[in-house]
Amino acid sequence: MESDETCEELFCCTLCGDCCKGFGGTYLTERDIDAIARFLKIGKDELVRGYTQRSGSKRVIAQGDNGYCIFWDKVCTIHPVKPWMCRQWPFIPGVLADVNNWRAMAASCPGMNTALDDRQILACVKKKMTPKPK
Repeated sequence: MESDETCEELFCCTLCGDCCKGFGGTYLTERDIDAIARFLKIGKDELVRGYTQRSGSKRVIAQGDNGYCIFWDKVCTIHPVKPWMCRQWPFIPGVLADVNNWRAMAASCPGMNTALDDRQILACVKKKMTPKPK
């Protein structure tokens, strides 16, 4: 098991917003939709109509014309209630499937450290991941 200190060295968010840009979609759980609607003081239906889109059978946060999440404005405007997917970044299951995913994602995320060896990266990602809410 990797030490907490080693795991803290693995990722340090720089608040650059690069993870908030690009197509791929931030999936929303019902809990996310409830929390964001309450935070914005709007109804769930209004949130779904005005701020989300479908990706297959799931809801995702819509993107603005600039390619960023609709809630990105040089900072995350829903940060206190940001979705599970956003809170989890970059400690995601895809890294456990292939550690090279960490190195690929790090090419666009200045907060991700690639100097650790594969074993350390995998151990820290596994340690930091939280179960997805229902």
